[in-house]
Amino acid sequence: MAAESNFVDYVKICCRSGKGGRGSMHMHRAKYAPNGGPDGGDGGRGGHVYLRGNHNYWTLLHLRFERHVFAGHGVNGGKSGSTGADGEDRYIDVPCGTVVYDAETGEYLCDVTEDGQVVMLLKGGRGGLGNKHFATATRQAPRFAQPGEPMQERTVIMELKLLADVGLVGFPNAGKSTLLSAVSSARPKIAGYPFTTMEPSLGIVSYRDNQSFVMADIPGIIEGASEGRGLGLRFLRHIERNSLLLFMVPGDTDDIRKEYEILLNEVATFNPQLLDKQRVLAITKSDLLDDELVELLSKDLPDDLPHVFISAVANKGIAQLKDILWAALNSESNKLAAISIQDAIIHTNKDLSHLQLEMEEEGEDEDIEFIDDADIEDLEEFEYEDIEDQEEDWDE
Repeated sequence: MAAESNFVDYVKICCRSGKGGRGSMHMHRAKYAPNGGPDGGDGGRGGHVYLRGNHNYWTLLHLRFERHVFAGHGVNGGKSGSTGADGEDRYIDVPCGTVVYDAETGEYLCDVTEDGQVVMLLKGGRGGLGNKHFATATRQAPRFAQPGEPMQERTVIMELKLLADVGLVGFPNAGKSTLLSAVSSARPKIAGYPFTTMEPSLGIVSYRDNQSFVMADIPGIIEGASEGRGLGLRFLRHIERNSLLLFMVPGDTDDIRKEYEILLNEVATFNPQLLDKQRVLAITKSDLLDDELVELLSKDLPDDLPHVFISAVANKGIAQLKDILWAALNSESNKLAAISIQDAIIHTNKDLSHLQLEMEEEGEDEDIEFIDDADIEDLEEFEYEDIEDQEEDWDE
């Protein structure tokens, strides 16, 4: 994404949970209490790293300047059975529709789709047990304790997939931005050259009785976009969460049906699940067509696909288009499909052969390295006596 753009839908950050605090090896010392015995407390739990959906964010821009997210470490246990404080948890606020992958393996990790949804990304280490837990009848003064569990560290890729009701799909200069500006208050850039739209735009489309739905305009795709041509896969992911796909083909095209099939093939190649979504075809720039030509072109269009001839400039067919979209969005089949897809949505792992190229295109190919002196510990602190006699471990 260009540096001057405020729309950021792809970031790579390094996350680290907190390590657990060490258990204490303290022996009780008090006047008139000889051989007080062990009273070392447990170490505190390391902080977790969470993802939290926040509807106030609409891009990942705030994470571009916060590449390291570290949770707090657990505090070591103290004397008199004192348990160390837990490490501070870290919450990463992300816009709804964020998908997280492992940056090294491409493995799908989690998905945040609702406002307030909390997902644990990394778990903090458990605190070690103090020496008081290891006192027995035959070993009344254990001079060892458990160390805390280590921290977890992971570099992740976060992708934003916009949540909208209607997604606009079409070639460059098909009139997608013009339509969005005509039916909503959104003001995307409009010009007479290809790839005018370089970032997705959202608009609220007003309907009757104070009702509305959300429409998303993505940059134009070309034949071979699913293989990386043009803007490639960068923006195709934004239509994965749309309830309905509105295909837009200019009326002055030589073969409307062929261009629609090319668009449909690119969408299906990118994600076959998108074929389960409802589709509507809008033939744009119809102010250049007379009634006789409109009737002739209609005969060649797919019979099972709702279509409408529109002109955003002349405000022709816009009301009919809204009616068709609203009816499709509120149809029982669309509601059931949305529920089933939402409950069983499948996120595939990223292909490692394309992962590095993808990060280079997004400007996120640099390695994130860090050195934290606080993590360098003196090994002498972990010298425990009679460690061979320790029978307890984390699994018990």
